Amino acid sequence: MAKPNHSSPFLADENRSPFPDPRQADADGLLAVGGALTPDWLVAAYSHGIFPWFDDDRGPLMWWSPDPRAVIEPGRMRVSRSLQRTLRRQHFTVTMDMAFSQVIGQCALTRSETGTWITTDMRDAYTELHRQGLAHSIESWKDDRLVGGLYGVSLGRMFFGESMFALETDASKVAFAALHAQAALWQFALIDCQLPNPHLLSLGVVSEPRSHFLARLAANRDAPTRRGTWQLEDRWLERALAMREAA
Repeated sequence: MAKPNHSSPFLADENRSPFPDPRQADADGLLAVGGALTPDWLVAAYSHGIFPWFDDDRGPLMWWSPDPRAVIEPGRMRVSRSLQRTLRRQHFTVTMDMAFSQVIGQCALTRSETGTWITTDMRDAYTELHRQGLAHSIESWKDDRLVGGLYGVSLGRMFFGESMFALETDASKVAFAALHAQAALWQFALIDCQLPNPHLLSLGVVSEPRSHFLARLAANRDAPTRRGTWQLEDRWLERALAMREAA
């Protein structure tokens, strides 16, 4: 993670909001330091293209809004032939919001050897968002064992992905495909993946200028949020299998 730029706005007062204009972020995307890791702050952050990212609960909170942004429209996932075979064979059972705490815990464990940004305070904050019906998980199971998944926050018609993990080949990709299919069926506008990396780009994620992303966010703020426990529709698999032709 980049070190904070001291010219960035500093949020010392936990009662102060909203955030600074995301366009004030430095070249690394760092926008602000301080504030509070509460549901209200998290909702305000995601509503304005900002997310928390830091390594240690003992240090200050860091809030980011990178440029460009990694995004993908629901249903535009690039599904390989091998992943199509895995989907057709229904190698994994996929669910939504059945094991949020386990998913976020596994995402943290997966990165524990190299250092994780999913700290105890972050796990607590997103778990509370889940209780409020705003954070969601997608799980891949094999023989009743959780082997992959992802989690994120949903506001309006956008899903803001946070992290994913896989204990078996394609387990997280299947969860990502299920998210895409269901989000497309619900007519969601966008899935935010925050920062591009080779794995995400291989799945069809693209880099979008922050200005474009912020314009999408502004249009999204008036859209109703699908709050509460999510459940996959039976037709998600058919929609997921059609994505290779659409990509």
